[in-house]
Amino acid sequence: DIRKLPIPRFAYLEQESIADYLDEAVEHFNLLISKGVSAIELMQERRTALISSAVTGKIDVRNWITPSA
Repeated sequence: DIRKLPIPRFAYLEQESIADYLDEAVEHFNLLISKGVSAIELMQERRTALISSAVTGKIDVRNWITPSA
């Protein structure tokens, strides 16, 4: 019976401390996500510019050697 399970109750200051910590953690993760999205967008722009330069002949890719992984 679920009504018999103990429910932990924390002091108000402890609840506030936990909420503050979680707010900071969420803010940190949001900053990391934002930086990741920005990096992805920049790489996509650079990829598009590279392809455009190769197609228009601004750079020569005929003897291009791909690095082995």
